Amino acid sequence: MGRFTQGFYGYAVALAICLAGVAVFLLITPQSRTEHIPAVDYKIDLANAVRSAPYEIEAPRQALPNWIANSSTLTQNGGTVTWRLGFATGKRMHAMLAQSNEQPAAAFANRMANTDKATGSRQINGATWEERFRPDKNQRSLVRILPDHAVIVTGSADWQELTALAASLVPQSAPASG
Repeated sequence: MGRFTQGFYGYAVALAICLAGVAVFLLITPQSRTEHIPAVDYKIDLANAVRSAPYEIEAPRQALPNWIANSSTLTQNGGTVTWRLGFATGKRMHAMLAQSNEQPAAAFANRMANTDKATGSRQINGATWEERFRPDKNQRSLVRILPDHAVIVTGSADWQELTALAASLVPQSAPASG
């Protein structure tokens, strides 16, 4: 018995027993095959952005079909207000809406798009958006630089999905004070 538990054969037998145990565990443990993407409610960040931003905040008119909002970050630094809203798209890619009055606005846009190189432009709801593409990161961006802020729609989503997000944006009204 001593020879069996020592040396290479003992090691091989112990390894086989461990692997068999793992295989049995995996076979009897129920596995979920459904996708789970955590959703966030961004309404509070949106209301706070609208209330505190010195520029007009834009947000999706309504949720796009099969899209899930999965991140929302509002930061305020002095008079600079930045809001980022992330989505898992209908094709399960990533898209993000980012807007800020950080100056210079072009520097914010370049950072969000990970490039300063325009590759084209497109008209969306009467507004001109600059297209940017960063192939090594598989990142597409639609950029609009306005006099007092920048709006960027960016991510790994395709141009069709990014355009749909940009087309869904509408200016948000400030809450009535009273």
